[in-house]
Amino acid sequence: MKPAELSASNSAPIAVTGTVPEQPKAPIRAVPQPPKVGWFKKKIHNLESRISRLSTKNNFWHRVCSWAFLPLAYRSGIKFRHVTGDSFSVVLPFRRFNKNWYSAMAGASLLGNSEVAGGMFVFGKCGGDYTVVCKHLEYKFLRPCYGPAIYNIEPKEDIDPLVKDGGEFNITLDMSVVQAVHKKDHAEPRVGKATITFHVTPKAQARARWHRRLQRLAGKAKKI
Repeated sequence: MKPAELSASNSAPIAVTGTVPEQPKAPIRAVPQPPKVGWFKKKIHNLESRISRLSTKNNFWHRVCSWAFLPLAYRSGIKFRHVTGDSFSVVLPFRRFNKNWYSAMAGASLLGNSEVAGGMFVFGKCGGDYTVVCKHLEYKFLRPCYGPAIYNIEPKEDIDPLVKDGGEFNITLDMSVVQAVHKKDHAEPRVGKATITFHVTPKAQARARWHRRLQRLAGKAKKI
């Protein structure tokens, strides 16, 4: 065999049989690890997460947590009505605290409790390891409400994959507000509609961010 032919045969590609194993995909959003804390702060964090999970368990624990942390929501009496998959409804009672001077549901109650209703839905989906903050809210009043108000909530995006990613995200909800009726043959009149956006952040990521901010401030203080 000639040298040229030898070099050509050595450079020929070698056929590989079989399938190449797929490389594991990296997480889309990496969650930073929170700073190490002592046993006391760890107990506080665990208690906070437990209370957060209890607040979305049923109406009893929701009322207890509202009495402790959201006194206005407690006095308004807002509570769960129907929860099935992505279908979520919240009812606002027609009581004196929520009425205006001409015995209709006050606009401030309808507007303010729309944020509470949307937060109850998002918080119930995310669990106790996330913080939920209202980022944008649009509410349109259609007609006066002379009875209990029902908030029917539908998310625009699928929230479960966003939670599985493990990072912070925005979620937008469409909300239809109707007046409850006692007779079954009467349609529920629509009194308002809303579009609301929430910013959801893992508590571990928020604590890590706050820890880095404190470190930067401490570094600047040493330079002064």
